[in-house]
Formats: sequence, C-alpha cells, structure tokens
Amino acid sequence: MPVRSALEAISPKLRALLLVGGAALGVDQLSKLVIVAAVAPWDRITLVPGFAYVTHTRNPGAAFGLFAAAPRDVRLIAFVAISLAALLVIAALYRRLAPGDRVQSLGLSLILGGAIGNFLDRLWRGEVVDFLHVRLWGGYTWPDFNVADVCVFVGVAVLVIDLLSREATERALHR
Repeated sequence: MPVRSALEAISPKLRALLLVGGAALGVDQLSKLVIVAAVAPWDRITLVPGFAYVTHTRNPGAAFGLFAAAPRDVRLIAFVAISLAALLVIAALYRRLAPGDRVQSLGLSLILGGAIGNFLDRLWRGEVVDFLHVRLWGGYTWPDFNVADVCVFVGVAVLVIDLLSREATERALHR
C-alpha cells in the first residue's frame, strides 16, 4: 500500500501524532547530533549578539538542572519512571480526543515528540544535550534548552490556548 494511501486511511488525530510527533522527535535528535559533532562542549556561537547563542551543554538533571546532583542510577530510574508515566498520561489523553480533533492532537504530538527526545538522551547519554541559550533583560540568562524542550513548551501552549478558547466559546453560548 502506498504511503499516501496508508496515511489517508488513518484518523486525522493519529496522522498528526505520527507526522508531528515524528517530526518533532526527528528534528530534536538530528539537532543534537549536529551540536555534539560540530560544537565543542561549552563553546558558544553567537546568533544574535547579546541575546541568542548556540552552546553545547549537558544537563544530567531535569528542567533547570533539578536533581542534577543525584546519583546517576537514581536519576535514570526516576526519569525513566517519570517519562513512562508522562507517556501513559499522553496516551490516555490522546485516546479521549475526538477523531477529528487536530488542535489537541497537535499539542499532544509535540509534547510526545519532545518527551521522547529528551528521554532518549537520558537513556543513551545519561544526560540531555542542551544548546539553545538566551539572555533576557537585566542580564538574566535563561537556562540552556533544546528542540525537545521547545516542542513540549509549544505543545502545552497549544493545549492551554485551545482549552481557553473552548471555555470562552462555551461561556459565550450560555449567556
């Protein structure tokens, strides 16, 4: 069966999961491979002077370096358990979506692709490769992050905006 026919045979939400989640995972993993191969650890490449840089850092912990000082085996077990729980929650939410719900499927697909991307880093490297560095106002520096983190953030934002939009529509209909 040709690929196009196979994709047309599945629901829009599953198509979004496979295409968007797969693309998010692929771009994340490819970007990390490029950074590891092309940028020495702790080197910095300026993208926008005073604002955006490409770096090559490693984060053995969770977001913002939480639990980075914990023993490696403890971190690995904890992150595998947390990742599996998150994947189960995403799967449960995904199953509850209407077949044509593309917006929430998009959000969940981005979260899934990003979560799997960082999960694979933890399994293969014992830490996550981060490489995007942003400086904000007043000299504040945002902790380094990667494409997987961006996908999770954007996916959550899509879900929140959709939820707020649906809520506003419901309230407007019941006035």
